[in-house]
Formats: sequence, C-alpha cells, structure tokens
Amino acid sequence: MKHRAGILLLTALLLAGCRANNGKEKSVTFEDDLEFLKKFKPVIVLKDETGRAQVALVAAWQGRVVTSTADGPSGLSFGWINRDLISSGRHEEHINVFGGEDRFWLGPEGGQFSIFFAAGDPFDLEHWYVPSAIDWDPFDLVSADDRQAVFGRVMVLRNYAGTEFRLAARREVRLLNTGAVSKIVGIDLGPELRSVGFESVNTITNTGAAEWKKETGLLSVWILGMFNPSPSTTIIVPFKAGPEPELGPAVNDAYFGKVPADRLTVGEGVAYFKGDGMRRSKIGISPLRAKPVLGSYDAQNKVLTLVTFTLPKGVSDYVNSMWELQDKPYGGDAVNSYNDGPAEPGAKPLGPFYELETSSPAAALKPGESLTHVHRTIHLQGPEAALDRVARAVLGVGLDDAAQAFGRGK
Repeated sequence: MKHRAGILLLTALLLAGCRANNGKEKSVTFEDDLEFLKKFKPVIVLKDETGRAQVALVAAWQGRVVTSTADGPSGLSFGWINRDLISSGRHEEHINVFGGEDRFWLGPEGGQFSIFFAAGDPFDLEHWYVPSAIDWDPFDLVSADDRQAVFGRVMVLRNYAGTEFRLAARREVRLLNTGAVSKIVGIDLGPELRSVGFESVNTITNTGAAEWKKETGLLSVWILGMFNPSPSTTIIVPFKAGPEPELGPAVNDAYFGKVPADRLTVGEGVAYFKGDGMRRSKIGISPLRAKPVLGSYDAQNKVLTLVTFTLPKGVSDYVNSMWELQDKPYGGDAVNSYNDGPAEPGAKPLGPFYELETSSPAAALKPGESLTHVHRTIHLQGPEAALDRVARAVLGVGLDDAAQAFGRGK
C-alpha cells in the first residue's frame, strides 16, 4: 500500500488508546456516555420539554456535538466516543480522535492549498497533522440554554502554499423540535417514531487584512459526524443521475484506493456504502451531483439517520482534499462518507466508526466577509414500516433496497 511507513507510524501513535469496541457495549445508553464524559470535561446538555430528545456538547472539543438520544437517559446513544483516548488524557501529535456526531473542521485536507500538510512535505500519514485550532484547542462558550449553545474561536492558519488565514469561527448548535424535524423531512413523523434532531450553524469570517483568493488558496467549512458501526449498517447517498461528461463521475472512491463492489454499490441516482467499521474506505459526491441529504440505516438497532445541509445552487468551487498536488484544486466534493477499518492488514482501526460528512463551498472572502454552512442531523427510531416511509420520502429508496444492496435481505 502507498505510504506504508507513514501508515504504520501513525497507527502505532494513535491506536495504543483506540480499541475496536472502545471498551463499551454497542448498545450503550445516553446516560452511560453522559456520565463518562462528565468525568473529564464540562458537558452541555440540550433537551426538549419531554426529556426524550437530548444532545450532549463539549466546548473544549471545538463545541462539538458528542452524542444524542431520542429516548431519554436510558435511550440508545448515537455518537461514537473514543473512551480510551479521552480517559487517558493524552495529547496525540497528529490527531486527537475524541469522536462525536458533529465536529467542526476546515478544508482542504490535501493538495497545494492544504492546511494539514506543511510546505514541501509529502502527502502521507507521517506528515499529516490536524491543525490544533480544529483538533485540540477549545472553543469559547458564548451562551447556552436548554435549546441551543453558541461557541466561538479566533484562529490563524497557514496552508501548504504559505498563505496565512486569520479568521473567526462561530458555531450555533440548536435542538430541533418534532415539528421542525417533520418540516425538514417533509412528512409528518407520526406517533410511532421517536426522534432527535439538531443543527449546527457554522460561520467563518475573514478577520485579516487580505482577501482570500483562489490563486493562493481558500478554506471551506467541513462538518463530520462519527457514528457507531454495525454489520447491518448501510450508508445511503442520493445523487443526481445523468451523463458523466456533463456532471462528472457519480462517485469518487479514490481516496484510499478503489472501494470493492461488495462494499459500494452505485445505482441509478443512489450509492450504497457499508458502514460496518471493517475496512478503511471513503467516497465523495461532487457539488454537481450532490443532493442536500444523505443518511444511513442501522438494521440491528432500527435507527434511520438523516443528514441535511446547505448546498447553494450553481456553486461548483469546492476545495479538493485529495492527498496529491492537484490539477483541479477546486474540484472537490460536497458530500463524503468514511468507513473506518485497519489501515494495514493486521492493524487495529482508529475506532471503528463511520462518518457522514458535508462541506461548504470554497470561501473566497474579502476582509470582514463571512460564509455560513448549516449541517443537520436527525435520528429516528421505531417500526421498520414507519422508518421505511421516511426513507422513501427523504432518500428516495426503501430500507429493503438498502439491505439488498449487499445481499443481506430485509
């Protein structure tokens, strides 16, 4: 495999504290996770009037949503949490994989305008570093109540080309009530389904004296959600069908080597991707192909997860995160999904977990200008028939379609 030495080094650095099951049961409750988190960091909990829909946030981890539940303290905890790393107190050099359902990052990751690689370094794991401002440094808590919390951070970043960015980041995380969730999905959820929904409103502002230009590199808002995998979890990514010359390839699966057919099925207007945490792989959908929604279905726990996000019409400049010097640095993806797994045969995975990710367009901002990207996460639990009705309405496919994509049957 390419960059074998770098992969093995980072695996040794990170995985000493990252166990496959993180020392907890797959069906861990929200209360269990909340009590664990409170031992190490102050936790903000958003909740509705019933106490069933709850969301846990940590300001010290860039104001991220760590986990949530649709069924109160004893309900299933949806976010993947790296208990071993958190409890160790270690500060890892390359990345601190704390977990969380909605974490704030910035792109691009690779290429000549990368903020993860220093100028002249090769694009391999040994030289890959997540900027501290979006990895270790805490965000300030601006305000919080039962329904929302606001966080902020001023930061300075430098890209591979040597361009300096001075910016302010602001995150507003809001709990969505049942009415808001129904409006987002476009149908009445009905009494059979339990739900929790939240949105992060992420704004970056150019606080420097120089304009951010394509020629010297641009940034983008990048939101990543990490979830617990299972052998029966299928990631569902709708996209715009049509001739490739006009819209480009339907799916980019070249990030970590081509994804085999038993893990990725591309149909007419939809891609099915395994979320089992068993093989390191990643896919992306370009802004010309993307739709403002993606999701996953965990048949084991009967959980339908939906992610919606802002996708401006007619905007095609998205930063490219491929780990190489790029011919098209603004030919990147608007939607990504990552499935964790061993980086090398016999190695341990980072989690395991799977991710649902969205990005903003490239931010060509003059001094004082801002860009905002909204990312919403919704979890639904209940009878399969009710979940199937929502999946068909929102994702355009039924749960049986997702199950049969990999020959599992319903």
